[in-house]
Amino acid sequence: MTHTGASKTEIQLFLAQEFPQSRAVVVEAGQGAATVQHLVGEADLRPGGTVSGPTMMALADVALYVAILGAIGIVPLTVTTSLTINFLRKPAANAHLLGVCKLIKLGQLLAVGEVSIYSEGSSDLVAHAVGTYAIPRKR
Repeated sequence: MTHTGASKTEIQLFLAQEFPQSRAVVVEAGQGAATVQHLVGEADLRPGGTVSGPTMMALADVALYVAILGAIGIVPLTVTTSLTINFLRKPAANAHLLGVCKLIKLGQLLAVGEVSIYSEGSSDLVAHAVGTYAIPRKR
C-alpha cells in the first residue's frame, strides 16, 4: 500500500488547530521519522527541579503521531493503542525537550515506533519510549 504523507507545515497547522493547548513544535517530519520539540515551562516541572514524567510521555506520544502523519497524511482518528516509556536520567529543568521518533513498522492498520527523548543541547538520552497507533481502515 502506498502512503502519501503530510508535510511538516501541514502537520504543524493541524496540531495548532486541533490541539491548541500543546506546546509541541514540529522540527522535522517525513521519511518515517519526526523530531518534535517541547517548550518546557514552569508547569512541566516537578519537585526536585526536573521535567515531569507526564510531560515526557506526552512528547513521546506527539512525536510518534507526527511521524505517522508524515507517512500517511492527516488522518485525525489515528490513535494511540499503547505507549511504554523508560525514564533513564533526569532531564534539565532549564532546557526544552526533543523527541526523535523513528517508525519501526507502518502497516495498513497499525504503526509502531520508538522515540528517544533528549534535553536540548545534550546528547544524553533522558527517556526512551515505544508506542503503537491504530490507523482507521478508511482514509
